[in-house]
Amino acid sequence: MAGFNRKTLLALVIGLAGGVAAFFIGLPLPWMLGPMIANIVAAMLRAPVQGPSGLRNIVVPVIGVLLGSGVTAELIGQLSTWVLTLVLLPPFLLVAAGASFVIYRRVGGYDPVTAYYASMPGGLNEMVILGAEAGGNERQIALAHAARVMIVIIFVALFFGLVLGVSAGGTDNANWTALDALTLRDYAILGACAVVGAWFGKIARLPAAPVFGPMILSGIAHFTGWVTVPPPSLFVIIAQITVGTIIGTRFVGATLADIRRDIGLAALSCAVMLLIAVGFAEIIVLAGGMPLAQAFLAYAPGGLTEMSLLTLAMQQDATYVSVIHVIRITLVIGAAPVVFAMIRKRPT
Repeated sequence: MAGFNRKTLLALVIGLAGGVAAFFIGLPLPWMLGPMIANIVAAMLRAPVQGPSGLRNIVVPVIGVLLGSGVTAELIGQLSTWVLTLVLLPPFLLVAAGASFVIYRRVGGYDPVTAYYASMPGGLNEMVILGAEAGGNERQIALAHAARVMIVIIFVALFFGLVLGVSAGGTDNANWTALDALTLRDYAILGACAVVGAWFGKIARLPAAPVFGPMILSGIAHFTGWVTVPPPSLFVIIAQITVGTIIGTRFVGATLADIRRDIGLAALSCAVMLLIAVGFAEIIVLAGGMPLAQAFLAYAPGGLTEMSLLTLAMQQDATYVSVIHVIRITLVIGAAPVVFAMIRKRPT
């Protein structure tokens, strides 16, 4: 498998150990937070670890299939309740990204290009590419987004688990799908949704194609009744370990000074964006009666894959949350270069 070697194997072993330890400690979302924290520590200790990018290409489509398994006729009937969330999404992005830009530019002293693309709550890879093309500091942008995703995951998981008392372990027996709960036909259909969906998403140039393509096909398969079960829960745990390991290993090569500065700025930026997200979520709650937890998860500025896994682990409406995040990322990727070109000539 491309990109799979001793360094990735070590990272996965560390991630698995971290997940097991977090599970027995009782940490919320243990199979993601454990591997993430363990690999950040390993990276800081200069251990020879590397993110399992090859495995990500396998587990991400599985996550898409899992998200699509929540599509039902009842859910389709609730689409009208999403309108306010979608209407408020652009102003939320403007306010949140604007506040984050001020932090990176004024507090962190980043140059305008780097500050701009570090503050955009879009996909990590896309923002790094766009920022580098515009002349920004690629490493600072990448570290800013890796820190943002990490901090949002930790905050949301701990807040839901410790403050709201919502289980985020993803191992509740009442919601556990065993390997033998699926027939060979089920495995074949869901496997086709993953493989064909990832291919379709790529050629159709869908946003977050490895997730969104399989999600669409899985949604069709479940809505039509071709299959009625989600992928096995063991697959979800494997996905969480993989994603947590990848996030942790993104800090490889960073110095302690980098970590202190960039994580400090990311923590401040995330705190402000999360407060803004709570404010916008409260508007949705007051206007439409949607649960605050669900509205907040839709606006929390984490990565699509990570927020989807969080939502699934917390037994919230993963389809609603993931679709809003897909639209968020699409808006940011499409609008960021345009907005940047408009403001670039202005003094900062």
